Order: sequence, then C-alpha cells, then structure tokens
Amino acid sequence: MAVLSIDSLIRVKEYTRKVTGLGTDSFRYRLSVTHFRPTEDDNNFMFIATTAIAVYLCATMFQVLQLRQHPSLRLLPLRLVAALAIGLHGYVSMGWVFTDQGLDFGLFSMSTTISFTINLIVLASSFRKPVHNLFLLLFPLAAIILAISILMGSTGTPWKAVSAPIGIHIFISILAYSLMTIAAFQAILLALQNWRLRHKRLGNWLQVVPPLQTMEALLFEVLWAGFILLTLSLITGFLFFEDFFAQHLAHKSVFSICSWLFYAILLWGRHVKGWRGNTAIRWTLIGFSAMVLAYWGSKFVIEVVLS
Repeated sequence: MAVLSIDSLIRVKEYTRKVTGLGTDSFRYRLSVTHFRPTEDDNNFMFIATTAIAVYLCATMFQVLQLRQHPSLRLLPLRLVAALAIGLHGYVSMGWVFTDQGLDFGLFSMSTTISFTINLIVLASSFRKPVHNLFLLLFPLAAIILAISILMGSTGTPWKAVSAPIGIHIFISILAYSLMTIAAFQAILLALQNWRLRHKRLGNWLQVVPPLQTMEALLFEVLWAGFILLTLSLITGFLFFEDFFAQHLAHKSVFSICSWLFYAILLWGRHVKGWRGNTAIRWTLIGFSAMVLAYWGSKFVIEVVLS
C-alpha cells in the first residue's frame, strides 16, 4: 500500500539521491530474490524464531486455561511470558529486516515486524488499559506469521540504503498499520461480545472482557491514534515519493486513500451522529479490509504470485 510502498523506491532513487546526497550505487538493488536471513546466523535465527513460536503458543494456552478455570486472569505471569515471546520476536524481526545484504522490506520480513510492533503496543497498553484479551487473537497470529516466514524465506530485494525522509515514512507507516490492526481485532472482540449479549450466551464472558462501553471507548481511542498516523503516512508518502499515482503504485495509493476515507467517515459519524455498536464495527472492518488489500494484497501478488 502507499503507506508502505517500499517497492516504489526504484522510481524515486534520483529524488532521494538529491535529498540525501547519496550516490546512485547506494541504491543499486539485487535483481534476484534472495533469502533474507543473514547467512552466518541461519541456524540461530531459525532457533530463536521457533522458540518465539513455542512461547507464544504457551502464553495462549496459559491464558485459555486460566480463563476457563477462573475469569480473573493472573496478569503478571502472562505479561512475563508475553514479554519473553515479544522480545524473541523483536530480535528475529530486526535480524530479518537488517540483513548483511541490506534492508529487506519484503512481504514476510515486514509482516513479522508489524506483528512484533502490534504485540509490543498491546503489552505496553495492558498496564493502563484492559486490552490483554487481545492476546488470545494476536499471539496465535504472530506464531503463524513467524512460521510462514521461516518456511517461505524472503520475497523482497534488499536495499543498501534508505534516506531519512523515507525512513520516517516507513516508521510512521508501521505504527499506523499496527494500530489499525489492533483496532480491527478490538472490533472483532466487540462484535463477539454483542452477539453473545443478543443471544444470551454469556457464560463467563462478561467477567472475561470489559463492559461494552469500555470496549467501544478503547476501540475509538485506538482508531483516533491510528487515523492520525495514517494521515501523516499518506502525507509523507505523497511528499517523498515521486509518481504517487504511477501505474505500479496506483492500486496501492487508491486502496490506501479509500481506507483513510472509510476511517474518516467512521470517526465523523461517531463525533456527529454518535455511531456505535455494529455500525462502528462494520466501518472499522471495511477500512481495515481496504488497508489489507493495499499492502498485503498488492505485495503478495507482486512478490509471490508474479515472481
């Protein structure tokens, strides 16, 4: 998508050379698809990634068993196990992006980085907000992403250097995508909570998750933060990337702008019309779907299907 359109650097190397003063050779890219693991550390990264997967699954099982036995979850052990898993995940993610060949912004290396950022944000937020239930969805997803990354290897082309403006754009984009993903999972939990209330299938659910109003308030807090970052990401992408609507970027740019519009309509509706419940859930998931198509959809087609 436009907010993470690293592939488009091939079109802007002349512009970024003017900004940074780097020579053309700094932006020479490899034509062949390479494995993104550092050659001498293959076994170490494989072992650490596998360990992270195991710890994520253990954390998920611990949370499930705790909730089944007693709704009042012991958060300290969960946070300790989560911190270990996220720490291992972060180490692997950085190693897969910062390779000996250069910076790898391929589909799977960036997916692991975004997943790590999401879990880190939720872990940090759990000390102030009741968001730890999101771990039930996020930890298995992180384990799946790590496993797929191990199996698939790199689909991207490492870059020798990235200018400071592009680096800022990438950083903002990762944060924006992470927050909107958290909002989407929060919306899924909210939808499940609504469904259980309507069908009177409560069980221990009301003791496990926060009240409905708290869940909605958390959803819109995350949406506002993500929307601000998404806006900054689109602005920096427009400023720092040449040919923002060029043929190879058109679909990413269009879906990214559509996603921004969906979120803008949702936040306007919340502020002016008081939208909540299923309306808020639908617009959140529609906006996230457009964002997924813009980034994951386009990168999957370009890097996996077409290659």
